[in-house]
Formats: sequence, C-alpha cells, structure tokens
Amino acid sequence: QVQLVESGGGSVQPGGSLRLSCVASGDIFSIYTASWHRQAPGEQRELVAHINSAGKINYADSMKGRFTISRDNAKNTVYLQLNSLKPEDTAVYYCYAELSSANWGIRRRSYWGRGTQVTVSS
Repeated sequence: QVQLVESGGGSVQPGGSLRLSCVASGDIFSIYTASWHRQAPGEQRELVAHINSAGKINYADSMKGRFTISRDNAKNTVYLQLNSLKPEDTAVYYCYAELSSANWGIRRRSYWGRGTQVTVSS
C-alpha cells in the first residue's frame, strides 16, 4: 500500500501559525516532487507551493512571504509552514507527490493525500 497522509491542521486565530506534514508511506524509495494545494468548500482547488527533487521551490503569489514548503527526504515527508494566517486561508490543504519505488522500475507515480483542515477565525 502506498499512501500520502497529511496532518497538522487545526483552528487558529488570525496571525497564528501551523505546520502541516505530509508523510509518504508504503514500499517506496523516495518522494520525487511534491506540492501543497488547498480547497475551500464550493471553490476550486489551487496550488499553494511546489518543491522539486532538487529542492527548488515555487509559491503562489498570495502565499509568498507567509508560507514555507520544505522536505525531509530521510523521513519521506514534506512540510508546509503556515505563518501570519488570515481568514481567507481557511481551506482543506492537500499534499500531492510523485513517488518512486523499485517495484515500478524507472516510472514514478503520483498520489493525493486526503487533506487536513485549516480554519482561521477569531
């Protein structure tokens, strides 16, 4: 079984912080590339941040300066640090990752996590 599992969401006041984690598990070798996305109910899913295999990072404009994506390859984990949170950041945050496995040869496979809720309110 191969899974991505997000955690770390919760309810915070405006200006607060959270650190989200995305852990890949199963018979995999590594996370190749990964990204965080978010989706509020009734709204489209949007890209938050992306990190490639070399650690190069891209952010959506509205998240620059407040959010930080990082990875720990030894732990098969990707993080999203959320700072200076605003009510409009309220959403389910999803992890998406390309994974590699010896069982798949050279081909990588992509998986979505099931999301973790972030709620920002007074």
